[in-house]
Amino acid sequence: MTTDAVRDEERADGEEDVPLGGYAVLAGTFTTAAAVYAGVARRRGIQLPHHVPPWDVALLGTATYKAARLLSRDKVTSFLRAPFTRRKGQALGAEVMDEPRGTGVRRAVGDLVSCPFCVSVWVAGTLVGAYAWTPRATRLVCAGLGAVTLSDWLQYAWTWTQQSTEE
Repeated sequence: MTTDAVRDEERADGEEDVPLGGYAVLAGTFTTAAAVYAGVARRRGIQLPHHVPPWDVALLGTATYKAARLLSRDKVTSFLRAPFTRRKGQALGAEVMDEPRGTGVRRAVGDLVSCPFCVSVWVAGTLVGAYAWTPRATRLVCAGLGAVTLSDWLQYAWTWTQQSTEE
């Protein structure tokens, strides 16, 4: 199927054009940032860890999860998403749902910043880079984000418990 035929089919389904050029810019930006980081780390003699303990992987994963949710769904970070998204509605808890707006790169960034799965790749890249550079400081930041994640789950469990006992 040709690109034009795909676009026509998407329009027929009510979908807007997919900003492939914008996605390419974002992928290029991510790749360039990783390459620059690797080059600077090599020049400065940063030694990559030979082994990452499972506990650190779990800590990095939990922190990535929470930071991605904060960046893509939290009310307080709405100002970061506002140039690229518009408010669609309220989600569970203190989270909001934003949808991308605009075209091209603006739309692609809107897709990125409104999707916790998409943002998590960028967050994980940042945290892994920081872990290689300063593991102790990164563990501390990740522990803080992990504590917030645990707190969120406890808040939801408490709310669920209250609602269950009231019924």
